[in-house]
Amino acid sequence: MQFKTFTLDPFQEQAIDAIEQNNSVVVSAPTGSGKTLIADYIIEKHKDDPKRIIYTAPIKALSNQKFKDFTQTYGADKVGLMTGDIVINPTAKIVIMTTEIYRNMAISNDADLENIAYVIFDEVHYINDIERGYVWEESIIYSSEKVRFLCLSATIPNANEFSRWIQAIKSHPVKTVVSDKRNVPLQHLFYDYELGISTLDKIKEACDVPTYRAALGGGHYGKKHKRERTPEPNHVNLIIELGVEKLPCFFFTFSRKDCQIKSLELAKKNIFKRDTARIEYFLKKLETAPPEVSKLSSTRVLRETISQGIAFHHAGLLPIIKEAVEDLFAQGLINVLYTTETFAVGINMPAKTVCFDGLRKFDGINFRNLNTKEYFQIAGRAGRRGIDKIGYAVSMIYRPTFRYNEIKSITTKDIEPIHSQFKLSINTVLNLIDQKNPKEIEKILRLSFFSFQKFGENYANIPTKVILARYDNIVRRLEKYDYIQNKTLTSKGHFAAKIFADEITTGEIFATEVWQDLEEYQILLLIACMAYEGREMHKFDQAYRDEKLSSLQRLLHKNDYLSNEKKFLSLDQMTVLIHPIYHGKTFFDVLETINLLEGDLIRIYLQILDRLGQIKKATTDYKLLNKITNCQSIIQKVLEGIYLID
Repeated sequence: MQFKTFTLDPFQEQAIDAIEQNNSVVVSAPTGSGKTLIADYIIEKHKDDPKRIIYTAPIKALSNQKFKDFTQTYGADKVGLMTGDIVINPTAKIVIMTTEIYRNMAISNDADLENIAYVIFDEVHYINDIERGYVWEESIIYSSEKVRFLCLSATIPNANEFSRWIQAIKSHPVKTVVSDKRNVPLQHLFYDYELGISTLDKIKEACDVPTYRAALGGGHYGKKHKRERTPEPNHVNLIIELGVEKLPCFFFTFSRKDCQIKSLELAKKNIFKRDTARIEYFLKKLETAPPEVSKLSSTRVLRETISQGIAFHHAGLLPIIKEAVEDLFAQGLINVLYTTETFAVGINMPAKTVCFDGLRKFDGINFRNLNTKEYFQIAGRAGRRGIDKIGYAVSMIYRPTFRYNEIKSITTKDIEPIHSQFKLSINTVLNLIDQKNPKEIEKILRLSFFSFQKFGENYANIPTKVILARYDNIVRRLEKYDYIQNKTLTSKGHFAAKIFADEITTGEIFATEVWQDLEEYQILLLIACMAYEGREMHKFDQAYRDEKLSSLQRLLHKNDYLSNEKKFLSLDQMTVLIHPIYHGKTFFDVLETINLLEGDLIRIYLQILDRLGQIKKATTDYKLLNKITNCQSIIQKVLEGIYLID
């Protein structure tokens, strides 16, 4: 079968056959195998009818890339984008949005979701994510019965189970399409300080040598029997050994700071020829940015490295810097790109080789090995279709921590099934009570993937007491604070139903009279506290302590609920982010007083904007609306020229 200029693979044909029968489809296929072509078919199929298509992605970077791609293909008038802080053409034929945005619209029964033919869930295996997985699950549960789904993912070992769940709760056929074939075969290699690029078995043989094992206690013995520390593998030596024939290369490290350090270390070796065209393109790109961008440490490092085709990419960079690096890579002008794992999610920029700095990561709680899904998601970027005959994944091995069986299990096959991460939120409970009767609520709570995985097709027989346990606890809490009365929402409840995080805390401020005693500065401080996710390594200059801060702290202390909100313990720190911009200082002035990367500071300001937008949609009080609009203007001004906001 031909579609556009492509001869379709069997798995693509199977998926398209199911779409022609108006079925939902779960597609499990390796990275780079052409899953997106199935989404393209759906769009082509409905391009001349009144039906609309929603395309959801797990991260903004992927949403933005899809928006650019689809706009070029179908025209700006046909494509929209919704990512919380950016809204472009939201009633378009095709709307790309983050999965959170779709979930929020689906659960609140948003009118803009009428007449949808298909919702495309890209990277649907994110349902496995401990923090965010419930978003995908709720998106499916709360979608209209008329909607069909195209779920795209890298390998899902339990894809059939996932399909059966969707079919059970949505009462329409769901086709499972699985392909294990990579268009470009992937070779898994390992880099050892002594053996260089080698196989896992050869490294095991070297480590099993008795004399080496005997020395493992504190390194190996050198001259005069002095213990020497076992050398760590060096990324520069690895790149040199790869040679130009195995480039371009993505070098994945799980530290943003490390990305920049390593790129500079490689550049200082002068391995690659310098090309002024690269630096000229980079500097030309920066002409549209504020002049302070050129003074950032990340920009200075890139100016040193990029002429050799060495760059880095991570979420801590300004959007214009990331875009410049992506453009250079797409043009084939980057030899080595040091990057974090976010670059492995969906962005269609494969390389010939993918290198791993290590196979362990910090997941926000502790250090652990990568699971098989994480490894293959990243390794899958190796091998360019139509260019390379083979792709290479090379992992650096440090002998003292070498565990043969662990590494073999990670790198042999993706065996990680997806599991439900369903968790009932306050927002979900409020919207259920607002839109459903008790019988319907119980039925919906039985529909979770968690229930299906635990009880299978018999999920309908789960005891009501089990199903409603957490729901009843949340209801009692909401009744205590007057969000629910007589099983219906109060005015506070209706307000909080439009808030998607810190619902009660936000409601106690903005659905009561508390906000009336607050100035815009104090409102921004409170919302910054709720949006900010503290990290031990974050450092702030001395707080701006004044009467406005003191009066705000007194007000919170007098309130029974707000006085116990731990997030407000960061009020002093948040003055460092809010006080300067409230008094006309710039984004770059704030950067000088903190150790956060520029991309992290942007993220905090965007989250503040997102929360302000939720409050604006939730309230009808014109005085509050005016204050919130003023707050939005302050944040928008500080991001002017740095981040595109519509």
